[in-house]
Amino acid sequence: MDDLQIDTVAVERMVDHHLRLGVKGLFLAGTCGEGPWMTDPQKRTLIETVVKYAKGKMQIAVQVTDNSAARVLDNIRSAKEDGADIALIGPPLFLDNATPENILNLYVEAIRKSSLPVGIYDRGKHSNVVVPDALLPKIYAEKNVVLVKDSSANPARRAITLEARRRRPELRLFTGNEFEVVSYLRAGYDGLLLGGAIFNAHLGRLMMDAVAAGRLSLAEKLQRRQVRMLRDVYGGKKLKCWLSGLKTLMVEMGVFRSWKSYLNYPLTPGCIKAIHRMIKAEADVLFP
Repeated sequence: MDDLQIDTVAVERMVDHHLRLGVKGLFLAGTCGEGPWMTDPQKRTLIETVVKYAKGKMQIAVQVTDNSAARVLDNIRSAKEDGADIALIGPPLFLDNATPENILNLYVEAIRKSSLPVGIYDRGKHSNVVVPDALLPKIYAEKNVVLVKDSSANPARRAITLEARRRRPELRLFTGNEFEVVSYLRAGYDGLLLGGAIFNAHLGRLMMDAVAAGRLSLAEKLQRRQVRMLRDVYGGKKLKCWLSGLKTLMVEMGVFRSWKSYLNYPLTPGCIKAIHRMIKAEADVLFP
């Protein structure tokens, strides 16, 4: 809502929209989901509302990232109480003395003591605290780690992630790089965990199906289409209208009721015009 409180009506619409599309799970309180900036009561309301309307038909993953293992574990306890299925841990936003040893200890303690299965949110260099490449195999080897959301956009880290899955075949791999989905699927990733999937989940499914069927030229064509859509929604290559454009599109689609966010991205006339143009041109994948 405009007052930055959780709009439970919009949350219900969002859940219904994704159930209709056959989406298998939702990731809550991530970057697009504004989790790092919400209050704890807001996050709990969000999780409880999604769980209520999902009715067990989707896996619910929640970001529980924090600056110490104790805080991560406290977030996990709350998420479990509210009905979450999986806890996703990303790099801490603020950590003094961020030595490799201290970073690894934070992850390992949180993973081993977690009351929920754990996913790892790899943001690569796009975070205040960067988890070194050398730590990833140790983190991914932990038995309670069940999935990886790889948003690093880093080929070396992708190779490390694939090797971890070779050693642990039960580990599920999801790309968070929405500008390069096809190469991850071809490399062996299992699926997509994308911020933009809040509006382009159907297009993501089409890309997954095309890769699985060996129709790679079609998959690449769909990827180019997705990139064009993302640029229109986010405000060009510099993403100047990123979250405001994303939420505006959801308003235009009849899901959200406000485009306001904590991060105050601008909403320029050019962005609005591009979004309206994109809705007309891409109606078949936005409203399948």
